[in-house]
Amino acid sequence: MRAFLKKHRAVHIWTVLVAALFGLYAWGISSREAANTVSAVTQSLKDGYARLWYLFPFSVVEWFYVAFILTVILWVVILIVRVVKGPQRGHKLYGGLLGLACLGLTAWGLYCVLWGVNYYADGFQEKSGIYAQPVEIDELERVTRYFAENLRDLADEIPRDDNGIFAVPRDEIFAESTTIYDNISREFPFLARQDRVPKKMFFSRLFSAMNFTGFYSPYTGESNLNVDSPACLLPADITHELAHQRGIASEQECNFLAVAASTASDSVTYQYSGYLMGYIHLGNALYRADREKWAEVYSILPETVVADLRYHSAYWDQFNSVVATVSEKIYDTTLKTYGQEDGIQSYGTVVDLLVAYY
Repeated sequence: MRAFLKKHRAVHIWTVLVAALFGLYAWGISSREAANTVSAVTQSLKDGYARLWYLFPFSVVEWFYVAFILTVILWVVILIVRVVKGPQRGHKLYGGLLGLACLGLTAWGLYCVLWGVNYYADGFQEKSGIYAQPVEIDELERVTRYFAENLRDLADEIPRDDNGIFAVPRDEIFAESTTIYDNISREFPFLARQDRVPKKMFFSRLFSAMNFTGFYSPYTGESNLNVDSPACLLPADITHELAHQRGIASEQECNFLAVAASTASDSVTYQYSGYLMGYIHLGNALYRADREKWAEVYSILPETVVADLRYHSAYWDQFNSVVATVSEKIYDTTLKTYGQEDGIQSYGTVVDLLVAYY
């Protein structure tokens, strides 16, 4: 037994470290105070190493994922060759499989500690005192109308192509991103921080197939954006990911902040995108609640805004595939794993927050 343990000492030490990692996660989610402590420490840690990865102009974490997948494939191939051709097959199989398990669990454990704990820490609602409340139809109609009226007023200030579609250059949108939280941070000081220009994803089309407009990576501290999807919501999507950059884990709270920060900014482009994202959430809710009221509000929208909405819908309709369904199911399950009981449906809470705030 002693010889066995000595032979596999390295992988056993790795196993103990993985167990400690999940032990830290278990402690971090044991109480709100513990979650806040771990979240604060990991936030400082992520902000620290993000400075390094933001020196690169491309999304580093995308290539980390590619390297991880290739490493797993290579590991399996080498393990099969060693077991088939070499002596001591049992030892090699044991060490190889345990090491492979540790590799995957290390990646998952780091994600849990660096990000998963944030779901149990204070979020925007606790820090701001603004909570999602039950919404009456008249309130919903009034706020939806407010968003439609702002879209109408801003629509002519947005550059458009020959088809009347939103045509602000993506580079210009990214360049403006670092100041978007300036104004709302005066209202909510805990949102203040120095932002860096988010990363454009190389595999954007692939992420569209999985129904992702962007993601925040706790491994590198990068905000990554899909640049294949329609540009009309890119400003709001950027603002959403910058909310994650501030340690806000809840998707509905980040959607709310995407709208609130964008509409409060000095950028007409971001204002328009924020009102458009907000209108989509509010309009969908109003449509389900009262179609007549929805039709009255919808009639306010100029043809240019309607064109953006149709173009946006048409783009995502092409990805109604098995891949998108599976990806959404996986993400839904992941949200529930971290205590987000409504899963994907929890996105609907953004409507309650928007009505409460506006």
